[in-house]
Amino acid sequence: MTIENSTQQDLAEIERLYTHARDLQAYLKRVVWPSFSRKMIVQELEEGKQFKLVVDGQIACVWAIAFSDPQIWKEKNTDAAIYIHRIATNPIFRGNNFVQKIVNWAQEYVKDRNINYIRLDTVGENNGLIQHYQNCGFAFLGLFQLSETKGLPEHYYNATVCLFEIAIQ
Repeated sequence: MTIENSTQQDLAEIERLYTHARDLQAYLKRVVWPSFSRKMIVQELEEGKQFKLVVDGQIACVWAIAFSDPQIWKEKNTDAAIYIHRIATNPIFRGNNFVQKIVNWAQEYVKDRNINYIRLDTVGENNGLIQHYQNCGFAFLGLFQLSETKGLPEHYYNATVCLFEIAIQ
């Protein structure tokens, strides 16, 4: 297993994994991600903010990072943090607890970057996912209603989000 930056050559696979994630969300009757723009994904690739977990030469999981997320984190956005977004797992690799592997990676990634928190959010109240993130070391900060969502993906519009963070020791 390796974790590395995604490349332009991974674009189709990233989009495929996002489609699988949307299909699973719909099947489970959860909040469904919108189709993310190719332009946004390409920009993340160019900025080195898209990552992949590779197992036996196959992309098993992808995610994106940011270092600012003011519309979701509001006043907490002033903290030095890495924000993890859009974790999408290849269906043949589900059940391998990749979130924990991403947490472990993030803890190493931030070591020399003067970052104090690893954060993520999820839309809606999904108790199973809340517990899973807590099992991976995240503190559940609660449910928050978003008010200013202009420019965010559409599943955030008028949404309640769960916020999670890990304080870096």
